[in-house]
Amino acid sequence: MTGALRTAFALAAMGWMATPQNQTFENVEVHVLPVQGNVYMLVGAGGNITVQAGNEGVLLVDTSFEQMSDKVVAAIRNLSDKPIRYIINTHAHPDHVGGNAPIAKLGMTIAGGNMGTGASNSAAIIAHENVLNRMSAPTGQQAPTVSAAWPTDTYFTKKKELFFNGEPIEIFHEPSAHTDGDSLVFFRHSDVISAGDLFVTTTYPVIDLQRGGNIQGIIGALNHILDIAIPKEKQEGGTYVIPGHGRLCDEADVLEYRDMVTIIRDRIQDLVKKGMTLDQVKAARPTLDYDGRYGAKTGFWTTDMFIEAVYRSLAKKS
Repeated sequence: MTGALRTAFALAAMGWMATPQNQTFENVEVHVLPVQGNVYMLVGAGGNITVQAGNEGVLLVDTSFEQMSDKVVAAIRNLSDKPIRYIINTHAHPDHVGGNAPIAKLGMTIAGGNMGTGASNSAAIIAHENVLNRMSAPTGQQAPTVSAAWPTDTYFTKKKELFFNGEPIEIFHEPSAHTDGDSLVFFRHSDVISAGDLFVTTTYPVIDLQRGGNIQGIIGALNHILDIAIPKEKQEGGTYVIPGHGRLCDEADVLEYRDMVTIIRDRIQDLVKKGMTLDQVKAARPTLDYDGRYGAKTGFWTTDMFIEAVYRSLAKKS
């Protein structure tokens, strides 16, 4: 892995993922977009947040940066005064889990079974077990995040199910994609998918090799979204998809993005099979016709970093 790629993920570990290095949060606003059904999309600094609100309380998918927590909570309170019951993390990057601790402590978990109708004094945090592994550390070592931010309810199977606010919710693990702990969250009644960074509209896919990411897993996750999503007439509307970063989308947007990623994967795979080095692959410019839309020469995730991540994903198996 080159120094540039190491730097990108070092910045992510410090909380700068998808945010300019000198970002200040004082003037950042959180905007609320009604999606459909009981689901809303919160947009500000950091990753997009999905909110499902109803009579039983509030469920969040991701929590953005810690510094945005007060504004996120204020936006939620404009939608509902009910307790925050659940937080689902799509992966472990700080721009998606940074607000876990301050937001969870304001919530209240529904307790049942032997605990009767009581509740614990914080929201439950749900994620794949690899997210907990990435956020915690072995005994005696320093964890990258505070324990109050760690998932309290993990799963290790292909899918976890939840029923909340009268709606079935499916949480799917997408292995070795953006990271090794990514989850898709499907709100079946509202017909909305919260994709985390498995799908973004602002850049080429971010592949965190150090945390188990792989281009093949990204394509697999995009195909899974397409399997779930059903468009309305003329391929518009229907199932809506909330990306980790960027604008609200439908199936057609995911289809175009999947095709772009697959074409670039195939091009780089062909160059790898020809024995080209990474520098030779970069010089061949396999992303050229898409750079105007997704490329970048500066910032946290450049075109060169994307090409290198794809190259190293494929070179492992060649």
